[in-house]
Amino acid sequence: MSRHFLFLLGSSRPDGNTELLARRAAEQLPADVEQRWLSLAEHPLPDFVDLRRDSDHVHPAAGSNPALLLDATLAATDIVIASPLYWYSVSGLTKRYLDYWSGWLRMPGVDFKARMAGRTLWGVTALAHEEEEVADPLIGTLHHSAAYLGMRFGGVLLGNGSKPGDVLKDTAALAQAKTFFAGEAPLARYPYEKQVTDGARDTQGVAAAR
Repeated sequence: MSRHFLFLLGSSRPDGNTELLARRAAEQLPADVEQRWLSLAEHPLPDFVDLRRDSDHVHPAAGSNPALLLDATLAATDIVIASPLYWYSVSGLTKRYLDYWSGWLRMPGVDFKARMAGRTLWGVTALAHEEEEVADPLIGTLHHSAAYLGMRFGGVLLGNGSKPGDVLKDTAALAQAKTFFAGEAPLARYPYEKQVTDGARDTQGVAAAR
């Protein structure tokens, strides 16, 4: 199946460091891989309303931003969340988009969870810290979202930058960008699932040794 990358820009400003880094990584994709870029700031979503205890979410009106983003998400084989690190997690624009996944899960006839399974989620972020572990909450948000939907997770490309264009001075991040989308991403699993699987493997190994 041909690949279709959807790049969702979660910054509140255009041409920010996160977008610059994402575009550097995207330059390495083969020419036959389709790319679509959407700015969440330019396609704002209304406040998310949780209806799961009241009724099913209805399909968004044709031509609306929710309909645009739903259709684009379902059409993609690879979804790239390009969000700067805001207060150690994804931006508000990005979080609102992910909140809409909850509604799409309960939208009749969409089968959102089944259709997302097996697709790949990626992340790109720029942070002002040089200590990359401060981005762990953002990485966890994306990884666990992928695990819930049975998606693959390609990881998060991290770059350092605060002032406009700073990330282009981060030679390590630019080098990683060249191969970031190469290869097949592993299936995302919650940490407790990995522990259970690894524990069962260890037990089997002991049994075999006996």
